[in-house]
Amino acid sequence: MKASVVAFALVSLFVSTAATADEAFPKGQWVSLFNGKDLDGWTPKIKGYDLGDNYGNTFRVEDGVMKVGYEAYDSFDKRFGHLFYKQPFSNYRFRVEYRFVGEQCKGGEGWALRNSGVMLHGESPEEMTKDQDFPTSIEVQLLGGDGKRPRTNANLCTPGTNVVKEGKLFTPHCTSSSSKTYHGDQWVTVEIEVRGNDVIRHLIDGEVVLEYTKPQLDERDAHAAKLIEKAGTKMLSGGSISLQSESHPIEFRKVEIMLLD
Repeated sequence: MKASVVAFALVSLFVSTAATADEAFPKGQWVSLFNGKDLDGWTPKIKGYDLGDNYGNTFRVEDGVMKVGYEAYDSFDKRFGHLFYKQPFSNYRFRVEYRFVGEQCKGGEGWALRNSGVMLHGESPEEMTKDQDFPTSIEVQLLGGDGKRPRTNANLCTPGTNVVKEGKLFTPHCTSSSSKTYHGDQWVTVEIEVRGNDVIRHLIDGEVVLEYTKPQLDERDAHAAKLIEKAGTKMLSGGSISLQSESHPIEFRKVEIMLLD
């Protein structure tokens, strides 16, 4: 199939997806993706386990709060996990209200202390390999301070992807935002404005702390290269949304989306 035909099919897929999404999510209105009772609409994918296997009850709902915990883990052992929402999105605002709690799971990476994330424009969980660490996606990091040192929040990481920043292709894996540090167990609200393949903005307390354009798959990454071949384009105009488990317990009391034109 010619690349132009594949690209047209991809655009048609997103148009169809958007039409379906419009019916369930009226544009311009915040809609909760979390019903406060269970994980209906969400599917876990944990490294080393089959899709849908919620090892150790990592993801669960208690007292109206979505929780990520590791009580059943002897050691984290790089069992990175992601909780995927059931459908992809393209143009939207996404908002989470979260807090870090307790102590990091034994065996977690040093950089994963008070670290989680929202994965956007991601591949589907079915496209991930069983032992894949992270979905190919754009990651908005959710970060907490250690009570001593400064640490920005809502940073950007790019597993299998790149973006354009200040007019140039930006290839470093992670880059910091301009936010302040959030120490302690306070609830923090992070919002992300996603405009297809045009622009993505990270906001905290209504202030833009990071902005970039043209999210795209990284041709240097072997798994991403396969996705490019499948889609016929490296540009990302939409995709899955998932929440991370990276070894530090975290709670979400709001997970919301607003569709945009």
